[in-house]
Amino acid sequence: MRLKPKVNARPVRHGFPWVYASDLVTDRRTKALAPGRIALLEDSGREPLGLVAVNPGSKIIARMLDRDPSATIDRAWFAARLSRAFALRDRLFDAPFYRLIHAEADGLPGVIIDRFGDTCVIQPNAAWADALLPELAGALAEVTGVSTILKNASGRARGLEGLDEESGVLLGVAPDGPVPVPMNGATYMADLTGGQKTGLFYDQRPNHAFAASLVREGTAVLDVFSHVGGFGLAMLAAGAGTALAVDGSAPALELARAGAEASAMAARFDTRQGDAFDVLTALGEEGATFDVVICDPPAFAPSKQSLEAGLRAYERIARLAAPLVAEGGVLGLCSCSHAADLSKFRTACTRGIGRAGREGRLIHTGFAGPDHPQHPLLAESGYLKALFYAL
Repeated sequence: MRLKPKVNARPVRHGFPWVYASDLVTDRRTKALAPGRIALLEDSGREPLGLVAVNPGSKIIARMLDRDPSATIDRAWFAARLSRAFALRDRLFDAPFYRLIHAEADGLPGVIIDRFGDTCVIQPNAAWADALLPELAGALAEVTGVSTILKNASGRARGLEGLDEESGVLLGVAPDGPVPVPMNGATYMADLTGGQKTGLFYDQRPNHAFAASLVREGTAVLDVFSHVGGFGLAMLAAGAGTALAVDGSAPALELARAGAEASAMAARFDTRQGDAFDVLTALGEEGATFDVVICDPPAFAPSKQSLEAGLRAYERIARLAAPLVAEGGVLGLCSCSHAADLSKFRTACTRGIGRAGREGRLIHTGFAGPDHPQHPLLAESGYLKALFYAL
């Protein structure tokens, strides 16, 4: 595979991990390559740039795997990448509950692996990883020693790669029920086979911790888009008086209640199921107020095409949530939309707070934890933003 004559090869040489279809010489043979095929990438002068994984049906037609053109992408190769990632997490965490592989940033493009004690969940979101899944799973068991490996095939990314949605068990036996996960002093219950994504969102861990630092005796917390208890459980563990979790998913709220029970905090924890916009509106009409309000919605702007609509949604969330914050309280607003960069997201949130008639001081900006490293040349890997305003 070869870059077009006028395409600058410098970004790829300096570490950019993707090649777009518009930058590559494509002929009948290229378009006939099976998704996931490994190929040698050359610049326009036929100088080797490295081995890439190819998917002719994707806008990202090639993903850099190894800059050594003589490398062999096999189980040993996977083991080397996994060992490097494992060593970092072992330094960062004292318990085996974390994101082990964060795609391009850990040298495995399109691959997500979350670890839950003795179980790992793989999301092979790129065709090459799906094709080499047996080698990847074998190396994962070898490096980590886990007894169970699950494949999660849900998510928008696999659809963009033309992949199926068939999840399954790659090693061992699937857990019989939710898995307890200790984090920030609370116990979260993760459904590894039927829950959202891999079962739990580890990326918010440091933002949960910051929110917990805001707690004082009697603090009342509202956790909107709570999933399995996210911010609410962490803040209860820090001593909050009460926490109300709001989510549209009944199964997620059931897991949140189970987490509160496992954390011995059920008496201070309540849930409310419903559309978040509707619940925020209803709480405003009821005159409810809370010392800390957190809104952690799904990606409203997952692509450039949805950016403007997504920013309007973030602004609306801020406008509805701000009146629920008691005077001197804190509003936390989060985004996992990579298309909405920090500046645009902050502008939307600040505008929404102003439209609600409140004034806010931005006291903290948070990002994903260190088990979600950012690829320095790939803005998409720095998707998570969390803004905390004192109102």
